[in-house]
Amino acid sequence: MRQAPQPPSLSLPSRAAVVAALFGIDRLSKLWAVKCLKPRAVIQVFSFFRFVYVENTGMAFGLGRHRNELFLALSTALLLVLVYLQNLWAKKNLWIQIGLLLIIAGALGNICDRVLYGHVVDFLDLRILSFDVFNVFNVADSCVSVGAVCLGLGILKDDAVEKRNAKPVG
Repeated sequence: MRQAPQPPSLSLPSRAAVVAALFGIDRLSKLWAVKCLKPRAVIQVFSFFRFVYVENTGMAFGLGRHRNELFLALSTALLLVLVYLQNLWAKKNLWIQIGLLLIIAGALGNICDRVLYGHVVDFLDLRILSFDVFNVFNVADSCVSVGAVCLGLGILKDDAVEKRNAKPVG
């Protein structure tokens, strides 16, 4: 009986390089925001996009303001779980691998902010017809959001493959 082909897998050095690159991009963008944007507060780029310096002590959508220590502890615990899952699921499909790497990189970026500054630096602001599309966010937040979508797609794909390969009982 022929065995199903193994999905492509990223090596440990490749996974570490992806996380390091995304973390680096996040750190550099936040350093720019602190050094250059903070004194100016707002830079209008397009009618629908601007840079706005925000110090976020809460979590997504500004919930839980002034609870930095709580979110630091939760983020660190989540990061440990994600690293465990990344190692456990290293041979799963590429969507799952990439999703976990994106979420890990984003979590690391925001944890670093909470440790260094006592808040997360947000600075990206999308608007449509003068309405905020999202709260102000950063590169790490984008990694987490895109990673969650990739992870979800990967899990759905993995479930579909497992159902297709399952033998009927009876």
